[in-house]
Amino acid sequence: MVASGYGSPEVLVLQDIELPPPGPGQVLVDVRAAGANPIDYKLYSGQMGDDHANLPMPVGMEVSGVVAAVGDGAEGYTGPLTVGDEVIVTGVRGAYADQVLADGSDVGRKPSALSFEQAAGLVLTGGTAWHLLTETAVGTGDTVLVHGAGGGVGLMVVQLAAARGAKVIGTASPSRHDELRRYGVEPVAYGDGLVDRVRAIGPVDVALDLVGTDEALDTSVELVADRSRIATIAGFARGGDLGIKVLTEANGGQAIRDAARPELLALADAGALEVSVDKVFPFAEAADAHRYLQEGHARGKVVLVP
Repeated sequence: MVASGYGSPEVLVLQDIELPPPGPGQVLVDVRAAGANPIDYKLYSGQMGDDHANLPMPVGMEVSGVVAAVGDGAEGYTGPLTVGDEVIVTGVRGAYADQVLADGSDVGRKPSALSFEQAAGLVLTGGTAWHLLTETAVGTGDTVLVHGAGGGVGLMVVQLAAARGAKVIGTASPSRHDELRRYGVEPVAYGDGLVDRVRAIGPVDVALDLVGTDEALDTSVELVADRSRIATIAGFARGGDLGIKVLTEANGGQAIRDAARPELLALADAGALEVSVDKVFPFAEAADAHRYLQEGHARGKVVLVP
């Protein structure tokens, strides 16, 4: 699946591409599922640049699947790789495909506790969550406010924060509150009176913004005195002006996320980290999957399958 131009999801088209056999250090993987992420449509929307030399643009960055062929010296971040291994692959371009060719260093063994659909949604959201918690030094005894706790990244954040010994307050629509309580979260509805509802639960040490709204940013700076313990992955326009941490893969962020990969797989394998899959779409309906993501109402991960 590629973007034939810049614009809305209608630019997505299927294209036949011949992949070469894996070279030294590479792995060829038969795809069973691909994770859909907002970055997938942001790249071809034009909001991150519109260099037509990049067209047609391969779409998708993470998959789960089965190793079909292994190049000389290929080794994953969880150990040696052999044909038939069930794996997770990140860091690729063109994940919405029947097969992907990847560097072995971007491949890890799929946790047996996860289905292929769940596994395709683990590493990118989990790495982002890990980055947020690491940069704000979340630990035992902290109370963490998570804006957008019911989304794909949010559900990872609340689980990993709780595993670090933190208490979690999560904003979400009321329909998602029961699910958040299952993870030990104190849910609160967003909207007028949010600051008062959070204060009624208790003081907040850390605020993590996953949605980028003015409400999330204003609430965070009002409730958390130390702005080095407020981070956003969405409020790019105002985050810098407010003096909070604006987190991306740049400036060391990718290194933190990559280092988290084996830890995330180990936690999932032990049953200590769940991946909630909201909807599964066939590759041919990738445009519909992206429209659904753009609505901002996904309750967990959106996944594509061949």
